[in-house]
Amino acid sequence: MSTEANIHAQERFGAAVNSGRLEDLDEVVAAGCVDHDPAPGQGPGPQGFKDLFTGLRASFPDLNIAVEHVTAAGDDVVFAYTLTGTHQGSLMGHEPTGRSFRIRGMQLGRFQDGKLVERWGSSDQLGMLAQLGSAPRP
Repeated sequence: MSTEANIHAQERFGAAVNSGRLEDLDEVVAAGCVDHDPAPGQGPGPQGFKDLFTGLRASFPDLNIAVEHVTAAGDDVVFAYTLTGTHQGSLMGHEPTGRSFRIRGMQLGRFQDGKLVERWGSSDQLGMLAQLGSAPRP
């Protein structure tokens, strides 16, 4: 697949998360996709991502990933993003605070045949918890 097709697949992933149409992830995540930085309890493949984002959207119904910068070469797509949301549901045993968060992150995805096959990523999870009042500020 072309670099442009890989970027388009990544954009479709983000659109599925932002819209809550998580069934669309089946179209852009390979069955054997490996997440090298999974969330606690996250399973493999598209179902792992669907379960993860179902839980996050229950905690943050207005969850939004805003891509700030994209670069791609060959099978790899890398992007920097800002993640925002308002804590409306339980998160890791913490009751909703009604507070909002805004954090930054980066992700590298490797694509094959128009689907994500490997993912590496990092986001400021401690910063999110601190903004929600669930962790001390560093």
